[in-house]
Amino acid sequence: MDVSNNTNQPISATETPLEPTKLAQHTQAAAEAFIAAGTAANTVRSYRSALAYWDVWLHLRYDRALGDGALPAPVVVQFIVDHLARPTPDGTWHHLLPPNIDLALCQARVKGKPGPLAFNTVSHRLAVLAKWHKLQHWDNPCAASAVVTLLQEAGKAQVRQGVGVRKKTAMTREPLQAMLATCTDGLRGVRDKALLLLAWSGGGRRRSEVVTLRIEDLRRLDEDTWLYTLGATKTETSGQTREKPLRGAAARALDAWLEAAPCPSGPIFRRLRKYGQVTETALSGDAVARMIKRRATLAGLTGDWAAHSLRSGFVTEAGRQGVPLGEVMAMTEHRSVATVMGYFQAGSLLSSRATRLLEEEDTDPSVERG
Repeated sequence: MDVSNNTNQPISATETPLEPTKLAQHTQAAAEAFIAAGTAANTVRSYRSALAYWDVWLHLRYDRALGDGALPAPVVVQFIVDHLARPTPDGTWHHLLPPNIDLALCQARVKGKPGPLAFNTVSHRLAVLAKWHKLQHWDNPCAASAVVTLLQEAGKAQVRQGVGVRKKTAMTREPLQAMLATCTDGLRGVRDKALLLLAWSGGGRRRSEVVTLRIEDLRRLDEDTWLYTLGATKTETSGQTREKPLRGAAARALDAWLEAAPCPSGPIFRRLRKYGQVTETALSGDAVARMIKRRATLAGLTGDWAAHSLRSGFVTEAGRQGVPLGEVMAMTEHRSVATVMGYFQAGSLLSSRATRLLEEEDTDPSVERG
């Protein structure tokens, strides 16, 4: 069979025609490669970790492997009750995972310590399982009504019993300043100060965004302002480039780092060797998280500090200072108002008159009010 291309030259089809109703094996592999390449590295790691856990749990509980076929809904129900603790009439909490299996999961290094898992962890592992089934073209057991209802009611039960969703401590202005004050340890301090201020003042950047920034992404606007270009991020994958400003103290800290460790191209924030030699290797996201914990410890700060503390702290402080929500979201690139509002409202309430009603009224009990 001959067909023509746009040059009107005949093209001979020498390969066997494809089946229109199913994907060829090499096509399926190419599609999966696109999905993998379009997924952030941190997300890929979390998926692998969740799937490894499912595989070991299935082997121990059912003597089957994850790839043996689609899982039925009762298996997912069992996973939920195995891992979520539930309240009992005597006030204690129990989960159904047998102690010997719990210990075996820890010994296999897919579980950190014995005991129930957090609700968010279980929800994430169900979401990964659902995506796994979708990629295998299997029916999704997590969509079964029994699973959906159980997970909803389990979440409500935990909230009623005071088991809230744990959030990382927000790095508002005061703790940020305390961490910056610890950055006096030579070249490492110069780098860490620039990173903290860029990530915080530059819009509460995620650690994955910070470590992928390159010298080529910077553009000087004026003496007191840098512009940095964001490419693909967790929520923005359209390929559009967006410039964000870096001003004042953050711009000066970046100047100090670029002067201390000059580099014509490559990652902005690079690893240091033991004796302060700057390498050409970008910092990892995990290194950023460790740095924040270290600076918090040096500053004597209590709380659950992590890389996300920069993002939540920027939004909280913006709400505290009365910055309009639209301007905040333009910097952070949050797409969901609901996601950002929790932090924003917490910050705005700190400066609200509603929190100081007694202070603003005459509270002298001898004065009768009509």
